[in-house]
Amino acid sequence: MNNIVAILPMKHSSERVPGKNYRKFGDKLLFEHILQTLLSCEKIDFVVVDTDSETIVDRLKSDYPTVKILERPENLRPGDTPMNDVLLNTISQVPSKFYLQTHSTNPLLTKESIDIAIDKFLGKYPIYDSLFSVTRLQTRLWNELSMPLNHNPNILLPTQDLPPVFEENSCIYLFTEEILRQKHNRIGDRPMMHEIEPIEAQDIDTEQEYLIAEAIHNSQVK
Repeated sequence: MNNIVAILPMKHSSERVPGKNYRKFGDKLLFEHILQTLLSCEKIDFVVVDTDSETIVDRLKSDYPTVKILERPENLRPGDTPMNDVLLNTISQVPSKFYLQTHSTNPLLTKESIDIAIDKFLGKYPIYDSLFSVTRLQTRLWNELSMPLNHNPNILLPTQDLPPVFEENSCIYLFTEEILRQKHNRIGDRPMMHEIEPIEAQDIDTEQEYLIAEAIHNSQVK
C-alpha cells in the first residue's frame, strides 16, 4: 500500500473565474504550479487528479505521464457537490495509508511547507489524527452584529498582542481513509493545525484574487 497519495481535484468549469484551473498563470497553466510542486515532494508516492475536464486530461497525458487520472463520475460533477463526496470516490479507487489534498488554486504553496506539514503530522500521528493548514490572524475582528470577536474595544491593544485566531485556508489537508469515511470530513477529532505564511495561502476564488496571486508569483520569479 502507498504511504502518502496526493489528491488534486479539479473541475472544468468555474463560476466566478471561468476556466481558471487551466488559465495561463505566469509561464504555466494555473494547475501546473501546484501539480509540479506536489510531484517534487519525495515523501509523496504519487499524485492523483480527479477531474471532468478534457483540457486538463489532455495536458496531463502529454506532459505528466506519472500522474494518475480519475474521470469524475457524472453524479459528482454538479457545482454544489460537496468536496468530501468527491474525495470519497477518489480514495475508494486509490488505497493509501494517508492522503494529502490541496487545490489548483493554491499556486504559491511551496514544497517546503508541504514537506514540513508531512513531517510534523507523521511525527505526531496517531496523537493527532489529521492535519489542516491555517493562516494566523491577529487583527480586530467583528461579526455582522457589530460585536467584537477577539478583542475588547475599550482596551486598545496593539494588534500583535491580540490573541491569535486561525483561518482554515484549504491549502493542505492530511487525513486517513478512516477519518474521511467516519466523519465525512477531512478533519478528525484530534486535528493538528499547520500554520503557513499568508503569501503562500493566497487563494483564487475571484478575478481580483487571481490578479493578486499572479502579481505575487511574477514578482517572485524575477
